[in-house]
Amino acid sequence: QVQLVESGGGLVQAGGSLRLSCAASRTIFSFNAMGWYRQAPGKQRELVATITKGGSTSYADSVKDRFTISRDNAKNTVYLQMNSLKPEDTAVYYCNADARSRYAPGANYWGQGTQVTVSS
Repeated sequence: QVQLVESGGGLVQAGGSLRLSCAASRTIFSFNAMGWYRQAPGKQRELVATITKGGSTSYADSVKDRFTISRDNAKNTVYLQMNSLKPEDTAVYYCNADARSRYAPGANYWGQGTQVTVSS
């Protein structure tokens, strides 16, 4: 079983920055991709950013040019640098690791979530 441990959430004023970390219990190269999702109260969970095994990144339109996803292979850790935060970024942020294959279709893992609150 894979464990994903998130950290770095908290309370910040609008315009501020936070960096989230997600430490995996095994090498991140075992995953097809890793990503960050978020869920605000009363809303569905949405994709924020992803990074593939090959290093390609993608972002939701709402966070482009403000958030950056990166990884440290030696530490098996993925980061989400969040700059110019807005109140609408307030949500629980979840780390995801996708290791699904034809032999392991259910190998999609989630962290416990970390709260990010942006005050206006």
